[in-house]
Amino acid sequence: MTMFCYQCQEAAGGRGCTKVGVCGKTADLAALQDLMIYSLKGLSALGVKADEADITVPGMDRLIVDGLFMTITNANFHKERFFEKIKEVLKTRDELKAMLIEKGIELGDLADASTFTVNSRDEIEYKASSEKVGVLATENEDIRSLRELITYGLKGMAAYAEHAMNLGYEDKEIFKFIRKALAATLDDSLGADDLIALTMETGKYGVEVMALLDKANTSTYGNPEITEVNIGVRNNPAILVSGHDLKDFEELLEQTKGTGVDVYTHGEMLPANYYPAFKKYDHFVGNYGNAWWKQREEFEKFNGVILFTTNCIVPPAESYADRVYTTGATGYPGFKHIPDRVDGKPKDFSELIEHAKRLPAPTEIERGKIVGGFAHAQVFALADKIVEAVKSGAIKKFFVMAGCDGRQSKRNYYTDFAKALPKDTVILTAGCAKYKYNKLNLGDINGIPRVLDAGQCNDSYSLAVIALKLKEIFELNDINDLPIAYNIAWYEQKAVIVLLALLYLGVKNIHLGPTLPAFLSPNVAKVLVETFGIGTISNVEDDIAMFMGETQEA
Repeated sequence: MTMFCYQCQEAAGGRGCTKVGVCGKTADLAALQDLMIYSLKGLSALGVKADEADITVPGMDRLIVDGLFMTITNANFHKERFFEKIKEVLKTRDELKAMLIEKGIELGDLADASTFTVNSRDEIEYKASSEKVGVLATENEDIRSLRELITYGLKGMAAYAEHAMNLGYEDKEIFKFIRKALAATLDDSLGADDLIALTMETGKYGVEVMALLDKANTSTYGNPEITEVNIGVRNNPAILVSGHDLKDFEELLEQTKGTGVDVYTHGEMLPANYYPAFKKYDHFVGNYGNAWWKQREEFEKFNGVILFTTNCIVPPAESYADRVYTTGATGYPGFKHIPDRVDGKPKDFSELIEHAKRLPAPTEIERGKIVGGFAHAQVFALADKIVEAVKSGAIKKFFVMAGCDGRQSKRNYYTDFAKALPKDTVILTAGCAKYKYNKLNLGDINGIPRVLDAGQCNDSYSLAVIALKLKEIFELNDINDLPIAYNIAWYEQKAVIVLLALLYLGVKNIHLGPTLPAFLSPNVAKVLVETFGIGTISNVEDDIAMFMGETQEA
């Protein structure tokens, strides 16, 4: 075994990648990512002591969330970026340690993660391969499972916190919790019960970080509104923007005004089309393509420049690799990287804009429009109509089918499931899972579309807010008494924090697919099943009968 990673749904054999990642990362890159997390845990352990002493370390919040974000599946494949970031983390760690000692703060027995030293690139690589660093360093399977569940939740939390930070919205309590939770995964005195409690607390802060990002997005760009999104093309050179970061998207739109270069969204950037602030740009054409895993085929045909603002990068074909750029936490060898903002000034996208001007217009791969923009404010505007449809029996059940799309053919289950749902049901979705069914003609119920797309994966918060509002409207005591079923596809760590947030809110009987996470040990999985009713998928016919049977019994 040269590596071990089981953080995403595609973990090899449903157990873990041990030679090379299914995502495309190599064993040496996986080791550097492990060392990044290990280093962040060591910094966080000292950060907790700084928090207790009310000592502020400038830049530490950003450093930790950025380091976590870099290790999310498909975000960053660039070894050099990890070498530099690890050195930055260790430098900050040692400066903080000296600061605490100078203040006379008792450090006690520090874990290796807070004390190890490296002085060269070779030493970093050697330390990264140490048996103390990786996932398997925790021998007890259940403790390991819980530590990783928390860590993966923190990775998703960090991604959302970073997007909010980019828009000027921060919550110091969220950063403190991230440090506390990372440090706790080093504490061998904590047993399973302690870590289960910490897992639920991770869900609590998951709700808070998604609420913060929702506030950041809507305060900056307005509330998403019902929008017909063009999926065709125009005859101009163009830039295709993938990922999740709306600040990057805004700055690119500003810098492409009047250049003759069009801008399209791809994958999880699709919901940018729903925000009022972006509709003023007449060179913002619409959405091109589908979910992240189809990018090799679709980027080939796009012809223009591609910009990744976040994950999800698939190792590229040579034919288009020279026209792909990254920014933020993302990276890939050979891709040009747009540096971070300095002194509050916008990122400089001039190089990729000039590059785009030299390239042909996109090849059309489809025509038509898709409808979205059903975040909580828009759904609340339709509340009377929705409530009446439920009371009259026109809507029998809502199905939350949020989450992630992916490459496995088994995920076609979600397309078939959407097609087979009774016509008196409505799908609530967020994340790229929507690409399995958002272009199907599923019709409407009394003018309410049968697919209500709230937006990106973080906009699963909207789905929770909608559920809580319906609970209030129908005067129910328990959110689980609503006619809502949860059939969610997952792929990576942002889906993990969404799941933990839903569990914290008390949602039960969530079905996950196409498989349960490999990082759940049998005992931890048993706790989730017995406590929250977590289940997995079987086949479309039986699953629909099961879900609809719950309604008939209610």
